[in-house]
Amino acid sequence: MSALPAVRRRGSRWLQLVLATLVALIFLVPLYIALVTSLDTRADVFSFPTHLLLDFDFSPYARVWGMARWPMYFLNTAFITGTTIVLALATSVLAAYALSFLRFGFRERLFVLILLVLMIPAEALLIPNYVVLHLLGLLNTYWAQILPYGVSVFGIFLLRQFFLSLPSSYWDAARIDGCGHLRFLWSVALPLAAPTLFTIALYIFIGSWNSFQWPLIVTTSHHVQPIEVAVARLTQAHSVDWRRLSAAGLMATLPLILVYALVQKQIIRGISRGEGLQG
Repeated sequence: MSALPAVRRRGSRWLQLVLATLVALIFLVPLYIALVTSLDTRADVFSFPTHLLLDFDFSPYARVWGMARWPMYFLNTAFITGTTIVLALATSVLAAYALSFLRFGFRERLFVLILLVLMIPAEALLIPNYVVLHLLGLLNTYWAQILPYGVSVFGIFLLRQFFLSLPSSYWDAARIDGCGHLRFLWSVALPLAAPTLFTIALYIFIGSWNSFQWPLIVTTSHHVQPIEVAVARLTQAHSVDWRRLSAAGLMATLPLILVYALVQKQIIRGISRGEGLQG
């Protein structure tokens, strides 16, 4: 009987492993199909059943990278995404700190109003945001794609919950040492919140890098458009080169995979600790 709990734990671990493997396969199969299609020969693209073996024909990748504006689209996307992350993290940190450590009468009501923004569908904000950018003269610019996402309600919520979980003794000790709010935020709160900041940054990075609808609406110039719009242009009215389209999609997705591979330990550490979700 003493061995029964150990057997149950082992069986539970195996069940979790099987379920995790199945979920991983569900997400990886479409990527693999895209990879196979991008490396297929012309004869195998439309074969049925689906061709699952790699042909290693890299000509579609060479043709995509050889497009005149493709490197420019990559640089546009990198600039828009990087600037959005910096701006969103800055506003999230300052807003979350104010809602956690500063005392003012309508603090809780203000936080509730901020959370209400999460309940508004993104589609409902398209026209108001477009009108505001038009009045500011920012249409067809980088800022038209950055400013609407320069504040992250998700980031404010996550960081506020983390700041509230910090022991009050930290602030008391810092104040005794002569630290003001900005010094305490920079030297104490932010280093402790690093895993949470990584999580928010990755969330913003994925959303900004994959952004398609909004840039398509507010831009018309190739010189400021991101890579997702460029990929969409590869589809034509009467014919589609599926090999080139698959290669372009994978090339646009590769930075996401690389960034996650580089920071996955920090992300997992932040989630496993429950940082930012306490309080």
